[in-house]
Amino acid sequence: MDLTTNYMGLELRNPLVASAGPLSQTVSGVRELADAGVGAVVMYSLFEEQMRREAERMAELEEAHEDSFPEALSYFPDVPFSASDTAVSQYLKLVEAAADAIDVPLIGSLNAASMGSWVANASRLANAGAAAIELNIYLVPGDTQVTGPEVERRHIEILQAVRESVSIPVAVKMSPYFSSVGNMCVALDQAGADGLVMFNRFLQPDIDIDRLEVASGVTLSSQNDARLPRTWIAVLKGRVEASLAASSGVETAADVVKYILAGADVVMTTSSLVRHGAQHAGKLLEGLDAWLRRKELDLDKARGMLAVPKDVEPAGYERAGYVSALEKAKSTYGSLR
Repeated sequence: MDLTTNYMGLELRNPLVASAGPLSQTVSGVRELADAGVGAVVMYSLFEEQMRREAERMAELEEAHEDSFPEALSYFPDVPFSASDTAVSQYLKLVEAAADAIDVPLIGSLNAASMGSWVANASRLANAGAAAIELNIYLVPGDTQVTGPEVERRHIEILQAVRESVSIPVAVKMSPYFSSVGNMCVALDQAGADGLVMFNRFLQPDIDIDRLEVASGVTLSSQNDARLPRTWIAVLKGRVEASLAASSGVETAADVVKYILAGADVVMTTSSLVRHGAQHAGKLLEGLDAWLRRKELDLDKARGMLAVPKDVEPAGYERAGYVSALEKAKSTYGSLR
């Protein structure tokens, strides 16, 4: 079965993508993912804070020695760190080595929440061999004075700044918490996003009632987490030019199939590969292939088969589904109104 997929103009051998996570932090890890059969690999994220902090340290170093003169040959400044050993440089070296080590596209990842000089590193990422950039805008406004339009504007500004600095495709990994997710997707699409990745999972700390402290941590996604992104992918299919990438809630081949039916161009997963190992990618692809053969469908025909039809109004379509679900549930749970 031909599983070839186009994602943001990149030709992938299949629609399964290893998303950013712990398995992509070494060259050997990236190679293992590629050998397992994925169509592309997203590197772990390089954070805005890392880029900004190191730029500040370099500026401080330059300022501290701006009065030095070449005649002082015996003077060697006490350099607190080497530019070649910074997190940014190490990340770029890893991208370069990993891109050379695999035969599938390697996608770099930038995690940001504001504008800044760090944007220049997007072009360095492209020069290092990244086939595309995934822009993870992790913006959690804690200031109650920040308005919704301001948050949306910042997303657009960050995307446009990165988009203008590189010629390779740029995807935005976005949040599901906008007041109008669909409108924001359209705005990002019009602002130049080549892909929309749905959705970013914000860390949600718990409370330890014995230690009386906030307990932070990262949890792997579950299959129920797929319902929200699957719904929006089904709504957006055919209504934006950007490629649609599904993220979260992939555990079995059935989850991959559901995303494809909703209209996803690619299906990303990290949690299932962390749980079961990189080789689990092969099982997911085998299951997708088997399902397509059983249904006598090819990938293009299956993709978007259950998306919201283009000739209907999405809000009414979703509302009808909501009412239908409530009516169906009444026979099991009683009235839910």
